[in-house]
Amino acid sequence: MAGEDKGFVIKDRRSFDEKGEAKGDKPQMKKDTDGRENGAAKETARPPLPEVNFSSFIFSLSSTALFHLGEIADPQTGEKKQDLPLAKHSIDTLGMLREKTKGNLSREEEKFLESILTELRLRYVKLTK
Repeated sequence: MAGEDKGFVIKDRRSFDEKGEAKGDKPQMKKDTDGRENGAAKETARPPLPEVNFSSFIFSLSSTALFHLGEIADPQTGEKKQDLPLAKHSIDTLGMLREKTKGNLSREEEKFLESILTELRLRYVKLTK
């Protein structure tokens, strides 16, 4: 190994220099048809994300539980896999949220959370018997 110099290169990709001023070598930005700027490396368009609210958060956690229960296929492989300990963890997280938010939710939010929890717990019990 004598004589071999295996080094590495460090590239500073920060947008500001040590003085806090913007660097001049910013990546080129191009504008969408609606006038917004996007990075040149953007390859595929994403669908718009849902509004951030309590119900969308609960829906997201329930989707995670369904994924781990094997009800939803992995979007990359198309395979359905079960991981019951992770499914239980997601369901228990929803249960903890129900307890911690008791009295602070609207009637619709309470009903939504309760129905999601009931459905997930039933599916979990069916798979574990």
